[in-house]
Amino acid sequence: MKVVCSSFCIHHSAVAMSERIIRASEINQYVYCAKAWWLGAIEGVKPTNIRELESGSLAHARHGRTVIVAGWAQRAAIGFLLIGAVFAIIWFAGEVA
Repeated sequence: MKVVCSSFCIHHSAVAMSERIIRASEINQYVYCAKAWWLGAIEGVKPTNIRELESGSLAHARHGRTVIVAGWAQRAAIGFLLIGAVFAIIWFAGEVA
């Protein structure tokens, strides 16, 4: 099978590309730098900046937890606002009667 990678490499692969799962992160890596994708996915070259990659993964995990907590805080705030609105309606209804 002939695989063309940007303008710098043409490769005849023994592995049928139709049998390979391509993940969204690979597409992102290819869009960012086709050569880096080619070296890692096709040639099997391992990255040398493992510490930076692990640091980035940890930062993304922390950010993900922050987003989850913020979502729950937003839901709680909306809930309290609704409860306050119900109490205000009940109070105003009692004042009118």
